[in-house]
Amino acid sequence: MPLRLAVRDIALFERAVRFARPFRFGAVVVEAAAQAFVRVEIEIEGKGRSVGASAEMMVPKWFDKRAHLSPDQTADELRRSLTIARDLYCKGSDFDTAFGHHASWIAAQVESCAKHDIPPLAAIFGAAEIDKAILDALLRGADADFFDGMAANIAGIDARLSPDLGSEDITQFLRGCRRGDRVAIRHTVGLDDKVEGEGGVADPAENSGARYFKLKLAGNPDADVARLVRIGRELARLPRSYHVTLDANEQYADLKDLRGLVDRLRCDAALAPIAGRLLYIEQPMPREVTRTSPLEGVNAYDFIIDEADDSYHAFVAARSLGYRGISSKSCKGLYKSVINATRAAKWSAEGERFFVTGEDLTCQAGLAVQQDLALGALIGMTHMERNGHHYVDGFADTPIEEADAFLAAHPGLYARAGGKVRLAIHDGDLLTASLTAPGFATGVHPHWPAMQAFRQPKARTLQEQTI
Repeated sequence: MPLRLAVRDIALFERAVRFARPFRFGAVVVEAAAQAFVRVEIEIEGKGRSVGASAEMMVPKWFDKRAHLSPDQTADELRRSLTIARDLYCKGSDFDTAFGHHASWIAAQVESCAKHDIPPLAAIFGAAEIDKAILDALLRGADADFFDGMAANIAGIDARLSPDLGSEDITQFLRGCRRGDRVAIRHTVGLDDKVEGEGGVADPAENSGARYFKLKLAGNPDADVARLVRIGRELARLPRSYHVTLDANEQYADLKDLRGLVDRLRCDAALAPIAGRLLYIEQPMPREVTRTSPLEGVNAYDFIIDEADDSYHAFVAARSLGYRGISSKSCKGLYKSVINATRAAKWSAEGERFFVTGEDLTCQAGLAVQQDLALGALIGMTHMERNGHHYVDGFADTPIEEADAFLAAHPGLYARAGGKVRLAIHDGDLLTASLTAPGFATGVHPHWPAMQAFRQPKARTLQEQTI
């Protein structure tokens, strides 16, 4: 049964995260980024006050890839998105369901961000992080874990933002959700990652026993094919079966270039170790091109959208263009993930296959990876891209007392190795049992006094003001 709550306070913090190795996707190389933390205090009707939290990396040049913006400017967009969302959610003192608060402010959030030249994908980041923290506080206050709470629709998710569905569709879908005990990792191979030999894609010390691999593409068919051939040779040496996905991060300029890649995948025998195990291709073209380009002549494989997923209507529109799937990322909105999973289940029941995938935005050890993993385990994912543990050294510079607290609260999810608390991977899988503590997969919260103050976003001169 949904509970009603009022938002009483929202505080923002951040922490610098250094990468252990560069991560290149598309045209950007990331070697460090700030992780945002949200602390929310709510009042649950008839139950009193409760505190919740969330965290997410503010990755530069993913939410907004426009060439005229620097990486720092795109990270500042995410800071401003958070501050705008905080101000909106704190405006009202009325009681409503957790989803009701989200539904009341999401349009205003996108509109307010647009006035600062912040695109919708970056705009929804701020609301997504606050929604996670509110849900955590609600579940903690109700002494309910995420899986049981969501099955009972404690957040009150309805169809007001998805008129193609009925509210009963969502309730029925959630009622049937069950936590998966294990979720396989999908190991990301960045564009600068080593391919052959020690430290390469087939090295168990690097891939953690993964059976699923996500391979980044650069947008040049010839160069991408040559690299995929090299990766395929290495993966063919694995002593176990495997599957792959491809992710272009919007780098293929148009459908013509994409056809060139697909034709090679279909016909080039040297690509058999990749093409024969390919599950889907992710976000090949820029989001603006995607919205106007039906997938004609490339339907030998399934395609999903990711960066083009910036609204509640995006999956419906993508389906009409020939896409079969959409990514789930808690940084794009946990409620949107639930609604898209409901759609995929309903559409698949009509005879065609549609699906939601688990894609990672370098979710770091702690709240971010726990909440995104729990969301995927709830809506039925058997494998998810997890690359935060690969590019960052465990809990990195998190105070040791805080990392130890997470280890104690989630002993199956973390382990101590090499002097650091790290994500624990069991034969290529993550275990979800510890995520059943009261709250949104948060057995423990960060040590707030050790947090850095949230940096105020810098003012930016808009392009039209410089003309």
